Amino acid sequence: MNNINLVAPCLFGVEKIAADEFRRMGFEDIVTENGRVLLSADENMLARANICSRFAERILINVGEFSATTFTELFEGVKALEWENFIGRDDAFPVNGWSINSQLFSIPDCQSIIKKAIVERLKLKYNISIFPETGSEYKIRFSIHKNRVTMMIDTSGDGLHKRGYRRNSNDAPLKETLAAAMCDLARIYPDTKIFDPFCGSGTILIESALMATKTAPGLRRFFAAERFGFLNSKIWQEERMRAQDMILKNIDFRAQGYDIDPNCVELTLANAKKAGVEKYVKAAIGDIRHFSAPNERCITVTNPPYGERLLDVKEAEKLYKIMGEQFVSGDSQKYYVISPHDEFEKHYGKEADKRRKLYNGMIKCQLFMYFK
Repeated sequence: MNNINLVAPCLFGVEKIAADEFRRMGFEDIVTENGRVLLSADENMLARANICSRFAERILINVGEFSATTFTELFEGVKALEWENFIGRDDAFPVNGWSINSQLFSIPDCQSIIKKAIVERLKLKYNISIFPETGSEYKIRFSIHKNRVTMMIDTSGDGLHKRGYRRNSNDAPLKETLAAAMCDLARIYPDTKIFDPFCGSGTILIESALMATKTAPGLRRFFAAERFGFLNSKIWQEERMRAQDMILKNIDFRAQGYDIDPNCVELTLANAKKAGVEKYVKAAIGDIRHFSAPNERCITVTNPPYGERLLDVKEAEKLYKIMGEQFVSGDSQKYYVISPHDEFEKHYGKEADKRRKLYNGMIKCQLFMYFK
């Protein structure tokens, strides 16, 4: 299979960052849309996207798109797609998806009709009436937005934010893909010195280390498409070897985290070891009231607690004030803070030099950047 259309969903606000990364990987036909990037790839590039993407949430094969306002149109549109190019006669194909601002809004009904349409298509192609679904699993994902249907096959399995190093986390973990986006915006290099005074489970520090060493985030995990019969199994070995060869060793990078909770410090160190970057990531018990960036070229990137209840928000506002006092701007120090608080700058005591809208899950946030 020489040409495969891919969809790479990503967090809102991260689309351009993800698209730029795909260009660096070698992709050429790239289209950026709200919440996703569209790509065209061969087999090797499909594997590369899964192994190397820091910002995409998963990699999906775009089987086809069409408009539908009735269940009949949905059935016929799905049935017309060439599912036999992907799914074998013994393979399993569970269906899941979502619908927004569309006339077809019942997810269970859509799932049932899509499943039936695929079965009918494959019955004709394979000349069989019963599908055992005992072979490889092809997770079918559909999206219906403003009556436009997109039918996809998930190649990733677990979301790409699950790198494999964070089996345990603190109570308010930052998604790995968002942490990576923050690090990208902060401009991480092989000689960067980065600090996080609210390190939690170490996500920002670890993602920055993976970025600085050019370590592919998916190098240590398995992907659903490795079991797909229509893909050459050699591509995964080839792309993992390519990614391994790109890793920088013995660089002058340093990531230092602090947290007031000793359990978080232990968690950060344990997760850094799982990620293979323990050489570069250190953590210690520390209170924000005593934090100060060293008088050298360095970056502070952090996700301070903000809470959801009134008392928690008030406590967070106190932390913002302390941060504004402790984060002393200079010629060498830069600070990047993510927060959903509409009046963060007021409590911090200084307007940001630049702001970037990002989403932490469904929570609208701003990345406040101080670099002047």
